[in-house]
Amino acid sequence: MRTLLVTGPGGSGRTTVAAATALAAARAGHRVLVLSADRADTLGTALGASAAHPGLTTRRLDPDDRFRDDLLALQERAASALDLLGAERLDGEELTPLPGAEELALLRALRDAARDDTYDTVVVDLPPTPKALAALALPEQLRRYLRRLLPPERQAARALRPMLGRLAGVPMPAAWLYETAARGEDELAAVQHVIEAPTTTVRLVAEPGPAGADAVRTAATGLALQGLRTDLLIANRVLPDAGSDPWLAGLCAQQHKTLAEWESAYDRVGGVRRVPHLGRDPRGADDLTALGLTAPAPAPDRIVWPVTEASADPADPADAEGGHRYVWHIPLPGVARDELGLVRRGDELVLTAGPFRRIVPLPSALRRCTVEGAGLREDELRVRFAPDPDLWPRRG
Repeated sequence: MRTLLVTGPGGSGRTTVAAATALAAARAGHRVLVLSADRADTLGTALGASAAHPGLTTRRLDPDDRFRDDLLALQERAASALDLLGAERLDGEELTPLPGAEELALLRALRDAARDDTYDTVVVDLPPTPKALAALALPEQLRRYLRRLLPPERQAARALRPMLGRLAGVPMPAAWLYETAARGEDELAAVQHVIEAPTTTVRLVAEPGPAGADAVRTAATGLALQGLRTDLLIANRVLPDAGSDPWLAGLCAQQHKTLAEWESAYDRVGGVRRVPHLGRDPRGADDLTALGLTAPAPAPDRIVWPVTEASADPADPADAEGGHRYVWHIPLPGVARDELGLVRRGDELVLTAGPFRRIVPLPSALRRCTVEGAGLREDELRVRFAPDPDLWPRRG
C-alpha cells in the first residue's frame, strides 16, 4: 500500500493538494482512501461532487466519539483503584476531547487502513507541519515512555502480585496495568510501522516566498530528524507572469527567487512541482484537475543514517595500536550549527535540531564507544566515536 502524508504551513493549501492528488490517483485506476480530521471538512468542500468517484473513498474522522469511548473504557478497567481512592466517576456526556485528539484519530485510522487490503493508496490530510511532525513522532516517543515506566521484564514478577496484594491489604492494579500497556505497545508499534514503511512518504506543500522558504527549511529539518522521506515539494499558488503590472511583478520576482532555490536544493528528494494559482479557491473536479497533480510515484529510497569507519591517525596512540574511529552520518538539511544539540545518555543519543528533538538508540557497535565530537558538513551531522577500551573487545 502506498501512503502519502500531506502537510505544510497553515494556509498553504495542503488540503487542496491532498484532494487533487487523491482524485488523480483514483482516475489512474488506484483504489484510494483519503483521511482527514479537519472539523471544518475543507477536504469535502475541495472535492465537491468529485468525492463520488468510484475509485475514491473519503473518510472524515470524528475524534470526539473515540476519545470518549477510550476514556470510559480506561475508567472501567481502573475501577478498583479509583474506588480505593474515593474518586468520582466521569460521565460520558461531560467528556470533551483534549488537544491532539484529531492527530491521534488520524494515526489510528492510518493503522486501521494498513490492515485493510481494500486500498492501493492512502492519502492523509495532516494538520499544519508543526502539529503533523509532533503527531508522527508520537508513537516512537510513547513506546519509549512505556518501556521506561513499565519494562516488559517486570511482568516476570506476576506470580508475586497476589501475595503483595494480601500484604498491602489493597487490590493490586499491576495486572490490568501491564495488560493495558501491552495492548498500547502493540497499537503504537503498528502505527510506527506504517509511518516508517518503505512505501510511506511526506508531500510538503508551501507557497513560494520568504515565509514559505522559512517554513520549508524548518519542516525539512524536522522531517529528516524523524527519518521521514519527502517525495515532492509542492510549490502552490504560483502566479503567472506579471506582464506590465508592477504590483504583481514584485510578487512574481519573490516567487521566482524562492522557486530557483527550491529546485536547486530539493532536486535529490523528488524535486519541486509547480502548481498554478487559479485566481480562486479550487472547488470540484475541474479545478482540481487544472492544478496538474498526478498519482503518487513509487516511493524514493529510504533515508539511512550510515556508520562508516574513519581513517586511522598514526599520530594517535590508540590508532597506532590497531584502534578504530567511527562516524555516524545523520542528514539534517536546513539546520544551522547554532541550532544543533547533542547529548549522550547511556545507549541513546539526544539530538536537537532547531525546535525539534529526538532520542534515538545508538547502533549496537557504537554503544561500546565514546563520543569524540561532532560537526555539521554538507547538511549532514557527523558524530565521531572512538572505542571505549573498557568495553571494546581486545585483539589477539
